[in-house]
This record gives sequence, C-alpha cells and structure tokens, in this order.
Amino acid sequence: MINKIYYSYNEFREDLKRLIEKIDQDFDTIVPISRGGLSMGQMLGEFYEIRQVYAINTIGYEGTKKLDEVKVFHFPNLEESNKVLIVDDIVDSGESLVAVLEVLKREYPKVIFFTASLFYKPTAIVEPTWWVKQTQDWIDFFWSEDLK
Repeated sequence: MINKIYYSYNEFREDLKRLIEKIDQDFDTIVPISRGGLSMGQMLGEFYEIRQVYAINTIGYEGTKKLDEVKVFHFPNLEESNKVLIVDDIVDSGESLVAVLEVLKREYPKVIFFTASLFYKPTAIVEPTWWVKQTQDWIDFFWSEDLK
C-alpha cells in the first residue's frame, strides 16, 4: 500500500525558499516539466526575474500507476539559451527527468542543463542538481488536491 502525504501551499512556499538558497549557479532559462513543475517554474521565474520560462510535457503516470514508458513532447525552443534550469515537483523514478535531458541535450548540445526538484527519491535513476527533501511516499500536492 502506498503511503500518501498531503503537501500544502505553505510547505511548498517554504521549500521553494530552501531550494533557492541551495541553487548556486546562474541560469538564463527555466524549463518546468508539466504539470508538476509549472508552479515552481512560474514562481522561480518571478523570483529570478527571468521571462524565459518554457514548459516541456511528459507523461509517465496515469493516476498513481507508472506507465511503461515516458512520453516527452512540446519541446521548447532553447536556441537563445546558454544555461537552463529544468524543474519538477518530484524526481520519483527519475525516468521523466532522464527522458527530458536526453531530448534537450540532443537538440541543444551547447546548452548547460541544471535540474532542481522539491522531492527526490533516492531510488531514482538520476539525482537532480538541487533538491530539498527525500521521500519514499506518494505526495499529494496542493495543486492536485485543493480544488477537489
């Protein structure tokens, strides 16, 4: 049975501040992975005064069921970017992040990519450059739960 934990806006805001404290590199573009990274991307864009915030889409889950493969689509145009921060709410298996990095590095080999997440599962196949909390639980984020 999956242990589910509710993650509130207040926790999100405080953890995003903690993430900002950890980030020690400059970047000129933010690419949130849709949908979980969108709130992070928008708020980080405001904080860093970066207008180049472009989403990329992945589908790796249907509800709590992990799909056999991660689909990546709606790639942003990063021709004018030098250093890109890719953000997502959680690096669970890591497959979505790896798939996004493979696509973007292939399309933009001269761009430097960094990654950040609020949550990281140590069993993931990749560790983000920066993260705030480790977990083994299923996180019910406020943006998924509060309008139900």
